[in-house]
Amino acid sequence: MLLNNIALFQKIVEKGSLSAAGRELGLSPTTVSERLSALEAHYGIVLLNRTTRAISLTEEGRTLVEGAKHVLGEIEDLETRIRHGAQTLSGLIRVSAPSDLGRTIVSEQINLFLAQHPSISVELLLSDGYIDIVGQGFDMAVRFGTVIDSSLRVRSMGEWRRLVCAAPAYLARHGTPRAPADLKDHNCLVMRFGVNLDNVWRLGPHAMQQIVTVQGDRVANDSALVRQWALDGHGIMFRSELDVGPDIRAGRLVELLAEHAPPPTPIQMLFPPSRAQPRRVRALADQLAARLLQRD
Repeated sequence: MLLNNIALFQKIVEKGSLSAAGRELGLSPTTVSERLSALEAHYGIVLLNRTTRAISLTEEGRTLVEGAKHVLGEIEDLETRIRHGAQTLSGLIRVSAPSDLGRTIVSEQINLFLAQHPSISVELLLSDGYIDIVGQGFDMAVRFGTVIDSSLRVRSMGEWRRLVCAAPAYLARHGTPRAPADLKDHNCLVMRFGVNLDNVWRLGPHAMQQIVTVQGDRVANDSALVRQWALDGHGIMFRSELDVGPDIRAGRLVELLAEHAPPPTPIQMLFPPSRAQPRRVRALADQLAARLLQRD
């Protein structure tokens, strides 16, 4: 009964209210409230601050949510192994990825993975901004750059160059920049990451780095849209070779200022802090890492 109440508590937090959790699980509001009270009585603490309009987690409630996700995941894995054998994987995997990479390599690997493991389902959220992996309940996330949150588990998937590039049509109309400073005279396509505008481009190796503040007539918080703008000939962009490599090889984009390329940027998979990780998550992570490390 304790595990059932913990699962109910997790559902309450996910749905944002006792009534919404009850509707999804087919339980009356009274039953939900009684079981939540029983869980709080078991631990002797308050897990949720409740008002007529909203609920919020106490510090103890947050600790329980973070731990419960992994405990319940391990129990689900154990049940699957007992019922269906050690080779069967099942359950939900929640993944966060950058929008462009998520639509291409990550989505491609998820499709292959689900074809091999039909009892698994995947929820993929595409976002180029900051994601609270633990707070939003993700099993894994793919991110470019240095990891700021030292509490997360990190798996490196190599380093990739960031390239300045544009479509041949744009270069035919506006000319080709020959030095980093020339970018100031061009229409640059800028990414926004939350409140941060990625309009300060650092080019060249560390010892000879040149910093250029660019501007243009298009800004977006979606990397796939910025890439499409570049393909359509609207301007110059600064993107990972993971995203634009196929377009450059096909001639749809042209790499610029190659002699001023900055040091490669790491790409990593992030996981919530926990000793135990569901087998289904490890299996998908292994497959995605193998694909990214191919460097084709």
